[in-house]
Amino acid sequence: MTLHATWSYPTSIRFGAGRISEIASACAAAGITRPLLVTDKGLAGLPVTQKTLDLMDAEGLGRAVFSEVDPNPTGANVAAGVRAYLEGGFDGVIAFGGGSGLDLGKAVAFMAGQTRPLWDFEDVGDWWTRADADAIAPVVAVPTTAGTGSEVGRASVITNPETREKKIIFHPRMLPAVVICDPELTVGMPPAITAGTGMDAFAHCLEAYCSPHYHPMSHGIALEGMRLVKDNLITAFEDGGNIEARSHMMSAAAMGATAFQKGLGAIHALSHPIGAVHHTHHGTTNAVVMLPVLQFNRPKVRRHLARAANYLSITGGFDGFCAFVGDLNARLGIPENLTALGVTDPDLDALVEAALKDPSTGGNPVEMKRGNTRKLLDSCF
Repeated sequence: MTLHATWSYPTSIRFGAGRISEIASACAAAGITRPLLVTDKGLAGLPVTQKTLDLMDAEGLGRAVFSEVDPNPTGANVAAGVRAYLEGGFDGVIAFGGGSGLDLGKAVAFMAGQTRPLWDFEDVGDWWTRADADAIAPVVAVPTTAGTGSEVGRASVITNPETREKKIIFHPRMLPAVVICDPELTVGMPPAITAGTGMDAFAHCLEAYCSPHYHPMSHGIALEGMRLVKDNLITAFEDGGNIEARSHMMSAAAMGATAFQKGLGAIHALSHPIGAVHHTHHGTTNAVVMLPVLQFNRPKVRRHLARAANYLSITGGFDGFCAFVGDLNARLGIPENLTALGVTDPDLDALVEAALKDPSTGGNPVEMKRGNTRKLLDSCF
């Protein structure tokens, strides 16, 4: 089987090793002639970014970069990126990197033509209709990790430091016009980042699969995404140069973000406020709270996950599935609980209130209320 393809679902995806060489034609397909490459501070100076800038420069696209992006992007990062975009006279964005670079790049392209404040476009009801859709700049997305799947998402997660909340900014036209998924760009990921981002992809697939909402296409994608993680994450973690495992993990990441159109749940409802307040790695936080959430949801998902276990060749039904998750976390070096992750002196009441306000709660199989959510959070420490 060749790991090289061109897909048009959910958007145009150029998948395969070496396809970063198509960055100029991808920009042309998106209608971009003067791109601003948006990435994070740590990635900006690395060879993988410099190679991409060289490719852009050789094709007359320049080599403009904005990299003032925090690990959890903030509204201030968005505002600074928009200023750089407007002052440079750019006509599109190359969102380059992991979740932070991708989310920030998409948000800059979205906000560059808007007149209302960023927080007016939070994913609440029909708030997205407030935006001037015609003013949204095109985006070419280039992931360099295999986790968030933000390259195929219609939203950005941005932290409001004043309220210490992660907000989901949504609009259908935030979906990148073209995606380049080149697994060679992920080869340099350290093992800990491979683990955390890989478990983020797994969490997306798991929660989408368990969501009670109806979306059979996403449901099937979520199940196969879990299989790809199960069969490839440990290999990618232990042998970072294994391009086949890296390819399958990059597919799983995009599949998870496509699948969670069906819904997310308590894993993300807890992870978002914990990350916003305690600055933990998002995917690793998802992995830490995953087992407690599975037990929390047991009454509603036991039979459901037993069927998934059969597909994944996991014996023991629901309990076997949970044992697999526990073993996977252990082999990846995931901390056993939030205390071991470094979450100290937490304001549990505030975290519970923030979790209940998170849009992810609506996709959880068990209704999240103040009392049971507090018990769930307690069990994560």
